[in-house]
Amino acid sequence: MLVIPVIILLFLLLQIWKQSAQKKFADSYLLKRLSPNRSLFKGVLKVLVLCGAFACLSLALVNPKIGTKLETVRSQGVDIVFAVDVSKSMLAEDIAPNRLEKSKQLVREIINSLASDRIGIIAYAGKAFPQLPITTDYASAKMFLQNMNTDMLSSQGTAIHEAIQLAKTYYDDEEQTNRILIIISDGEDHEGDAVDIAEEAREEGIRILTVGVGDEKGGPIPIKRNGIVLNYKKDNSGETVITRLNETTLREIAEETEGIYVNGSNTAEVVETIKDVLDKMDKKEFESKQIADFKDQFQWFLGLGILLLFIDIFFLERKTAWLKKLNLFNENF
Repeated sequence: MLVIPVIILLFLLLQIWKQSAQKKFADSYLLKRLSPNRSLFKGVLKVLVLCGAFACLSLALVNPKIGTKLETVRSQGVDIVFAVDVSKSMLAEDIAPNRLEKSKQLVREIINSLASDRIGIIAYAGKAFPQLPITTDYASAKMFLQNMNTDMLSSQGTAIHEAIQLAKTYYDDEEQTNRILIIISDGEDHEGDAVDIAEEAREEGIRILTVGVGDEKGGPIPIKRNGIVLNYKKDNSGETVITRLNETTLREIAEETEGIYVNGSNTAEVVETIKDVLDKMDKKEFESKQIADFKDQFQWFLGLGILLLFIDIFFLERKTAWLKKLNLFNENF
């Protein structure tokens, strides 16, 4: 839009220069005789048309929008809390690239398959830590998920019962029946009372789905520096620790809440199984909001701007017959 005052300023300077040059060339009477069709009005009109063209093109760049309708959108879904094991045993590489990275991949793919469900994330080892509260912001969930590692909790071990206990505080509706807790772990429960806590969760309407990551044959826990394996974790007697997938514990936890257990080695199978469970559950309405559906209107201003440019190009600055009759500026012919 700043082009417009520049055009007007240049036009005024041009007129001043013309007047000065014409006075040097001849007096006003002789100039009228030499150029009888010369018109100041046509010059002003031509500049105004050009300014109008630039104004329309500027508005087209802004792309104004007009709301055409309002819709009421109701988001319905299930509250899903992911409890991800971040204990040192999750560094075992019996499943590529390791158990923790596989767990992150599973959670990420499950989130990608969701539509309008709310999700939360818990990290746990010897203690449970709320990583992300219930939200519909999937992008934030993936960001928090990516930053999870085995060093984020100083208390080591695998206390599944702590994760279940913390998950119970995530659900904000006492009458809600569509509560899902997805535990992703190698199943090593060092406390041993996860099944009892799962029974309490069932009484509160929480259905637990468990996903096992790792291999029943197990594997050592590597100690790395800059991506290079320096050694493997050893016990007090100096023997290399072998950590194994404990499917029995995970099955018992799931069965206690009428949930299901699925082996996490096949990502597509895990996503499909969990999606099938979610599709069969009752949906709860989370929020209602008005969304305006706007349509672009730039094309009208663009078309008018181009039209004015064409008019300006073919606009002559000399007087025409109809303009002579109007004599808007009381010019002597």
